[in-house]
Amino acid sequence: MARFCEWAKKNPTELLALKADTRSKEAEKLLDTFVSDEKTGFPNSVKFTIVTSVKSFYKANYANLASASGAMTLEKVKPYNKLAKESLRKLWLWAPNQRDKALLTMACSTAIAKETLVNLTWGHLEADWEQKELPCINIPSELLKGHGHGRYKGVQQITFLTPEAKRDLLNYREWIEAKVGRKLTPEDNIFLEIATPYGPLRYGRLGTLMWHLSHDSGIPFSWHDARRVVNTALESIGISPNWARKIRGRKVKGEEAPYSQPAIEQLRDKFREAVPLLEFTVESQPASKEVEERLKALEEYNKSLTPEQKELRKRAGVQFRTAMQAEEAAERFQKHAKKCKDSEHCEEFSQIPEVQLLAHLKDGWQIVKELSNGEVIVKRVL
Repeated sequence: MARFCEWAKKNPTELLALKADTRSKEAEKLLDTFVSDEKTGFPNSVKFTIVTSVKSFYKANYANLASASGAMTLEKVKPYNKLAKESLRKLWLWAPNQRDKALLTMACSTAIAKETLVNLTWGHLEADWEQKELPCINIPSELLKGHGHGRYKGVQQITFLTPEAKRDLLNYREWIEAKVGRKLTPEDNIFLEIATPYGPLRYGRLGTLMWHLSHDSGIPFSWHDARRVVNTALESIGISPNWARKIRGRKVKGEEAPYSQPAIEQLRDKFREAVPLLEFTVESQPASKEVEERLKALEEYNKSLTPEQKELRKRAGVQFRTAMQAEEAAERFQKHAKKCKDSEHCEEFSQIPEVQLLAHLKDGWQIVKELSNGEVIVKRVL
């Protein structure tokens, strides 16, 4: 309002006087002139806020302006920050302590907002979360946007920790309990200050913390970027809009009682597909020269197969991917095709979609190369 008054060269009383006659449109015309004035020096976002303030001022004084006055849209000029895994990994490596590492991986796993992060307690984690592969965090509406009032009544956030976020949270809990000198209880806030008296981490400190981490690492990042990371991953796996809203803690449309245990388990199963897209702290090893040569031999071998060999593979239910020289591969296949019922156990290397990566890693496979088409070359090591 102060900026508008300075531009209009009028004080608030004089602005109200423009609406002394309810039929007068002088106030609306003045606001329209402000919007069209390209010499104000205000960016679009600031001008939008000023227009909103002026309309609120008139409304509060029972002199509403016509709704068409001051019409403008808030356009996004600066593109949203899109972070690669390498950038997130660098942020994580620059985090100065276990708390900050856990904060980063939790935010990029759960899409929990800043205000909620500082109010989370250990009791919001599901029972025996330490034993779960993808622990669930069930957050009531009181800790979310709108605090359960009005149209936000009944909203809950059902979200999950990735394995690496769970790992960092366990490491942080052990680290902070050693500092505090006691076991943390379900009533304790999860994120605490790291110096005496170890009180709950304050909302304002989150912004300062991330500013320093971003500045030191050279990676532009905000807490809202973490929510975008999760949303992008959810979109990539084709999750339904309602399920994505549950994970982000937003109002679910056209659905009642969506927070039963069966629904949570369905959501957890779908979230599992996004895990390879959300984890970033471990760098995949580049393929060695030997691996590259063996993969090239595999490609040459696949091209050399006769129609009879391909038919034999199909009948045996084996998708052959052994990276041997062609003659060695053919001999091995003929020897083992009848015995092998599970093709994965007949392979040394396999090329799989990224959504299957988590299951393969659990089954004793190791990443050797990430391909540009979104697939991954893995090698059995167990």
